[in-house]
Amino acid sequence: MRSLILPPLIGEKSVPKLPDGRLLTIIGGSGAGKTKFMERLMQLTGDRTYCLSAIRAPFPEREESKLKGSIDDLYSKAASRRPYMRVNAVSEIEKLVFMLFADEFEQLLKLKGKTHSKSHLFKFPSTKLDKLSSIWEKVFPGNKIVTTGGTLMFSTPAGEDLIPVERLSQGEMVVLYYVAGALYAMQNAVIFIDAPSLFLHPTILNSLWNSIEALRPDCTFVYNSVDVEFVSSRNRNVILWVKSFDASQIQWDYEIIAPGEIREDIFIELMGSRKPVLFIEGDLTHSIDAKLYPLVFPDYTVKPLGSCDKVIETTRSFNGLTNMHHLESHGIVDRDRRTDKEVEYLRRKSIMVPEVAEVENLFLLEEVIRTVAKARGKNHNQVFQKIKKRAFQEFNQRLQAQVLEHVRHRVKREVDAKIDGKFSCITALETHLRQLINILNPRKQYNELSHYFRSIVEKQDYPSLLKVFNHKPLIAECEVPSLLGYKNKDDYVRGVIAILKMGGEEADKIRNAIRSTFLVTSSN
Repeated sequence: MRSLILPPLIGEKSVPKLPDGRLLTIIGGSGAGKTKFMERLMQLTGDRTYCLSAIRAPFPEREESKLKGSIDDLYSKAASRRPYMRVNAVSEIEKLVFMLFADEFEQLLKLKGKTHSKSHLFKFPSTKLDKLSSIWEKVFPGNKIVTTGGTLMFSTPAGEDLIPVERLSQGEMVVLYYVAGALYAMQNAVIFIDAPSLFLHPTILNSLWNSIEALRPDCTFVYNSVDVEFVSSRNRNVILWVKSFDASQIQWDYEIIAPGEIREDIFIELMGSRKPVLFIEGDLTHSIDAKLYPLVFPDYTVKPLGSCDKVIETTRSFNGLTNMHHLESHGIVDRDRRTDKEVEYLRRKSIMVPEVAEVENLFLLEEVIRTVAKARGKNHNQVFQKIKKRAFQEFNQRLQAQVLEHVRHRVKREVDAKIDGKFSCITALETHLRQLINILNPRKQYNELSHYFRSIVEKQDYPSLLKVFNHKPLIAECEVPSLLGYKNKDDYVRGVIAILKMGGEEADKIRNAIRSTFLVTSSN
């Protein structure tokens, strides 16, 4: 990290080394000392320090910065050498606007002299105001910056009267301040930004800071923020987590998280949690997982991650950073077509895998169906027997296709493992591939699984059916909703969720039935 020196850790003389990069974000809980940490970094950075704060930018009632190269310092020097420049600016935003206009005027005077001395057309170089206008129109499409009457004015797509700086919205004023402020930072500056997402709408946050970072590739940016969306949006962002501050020794306890070690948004969101963490598949909006698991595992902070691969990798990464947090973490992934050996491996890695093929099958558990039937005033024995009969009919009808899918999954996993090795030449690889058909023996696997699946049907082994049958329409095809008095599958799922939310004996029965498929007892 260019131009950055860190203070020593509590009880340590050595100073941790920052990874290479130009983006650093300081995070930490309330009272941990992250603001004082940033102030200390600014002191250690010396003449390369350049500070931007949207909190103070619009206000005249403030103490002017004494830092060399600050906006206050630049304005004072510019006004002293330019008799035509207005000298009554008080806020940082006013000073930036006056400097922009003075620079534009001075550039035009220089160009006028050059064009008089040359017969050919002169190409106008890009000015600070041009760069500001370009980013402004990118962040606010259809809006423009206009120079008129010796000041800056702003137009909107609605075609209204031109708006002066003081009539801009708070968000627009902050965008103007950050872009113009970055333009005036000294070469190779370390730009410190406190609360970079403050006053800014989330829709423009990423575009704005990407543009500013691209505008000043020579600079290092240090952000002080715990805004999840902002921190996770930064590319190659190094996170520095401030845990505590010893005021008597002026020392901090902190950790450095390099890019790629763990998803920043997850770490920021969970680091203040007192519950163990449960990473799950799906998303908050659409997936059944996110609606069900917080109610089944209320003693966990549940975080949806999308794919099963992300759940597995993040659980591994999070548990690998136990020196940085107090949290126990687990993951949940669907069983799908995994073998018992694969499931056992995942469970050793703190990934919980249910004894059913997929999350939808949890709603087909015998205890869940019987509990809902009783709650709906139905004959639970008759309802369950009808559902069980329909489930076996559907399974038997699709048995060969299910066997084939299971074999395909196993072969794919085994092929990935067996060709992930080193070979001396292409001939060795070809020989190995020709031998794979005999090594994998897919037909043998197919015959064995066919026999096993048929035995499930013969024994009417309902738990084993739910364990191996991957078929998302199964709830509807077993007529579960209509037998229990619901309109459709979604309505039935909402009904089960509603019972869990209400609490009581029925909720406990459903919760314990689902938890037992993860080999988790009700007391855990």
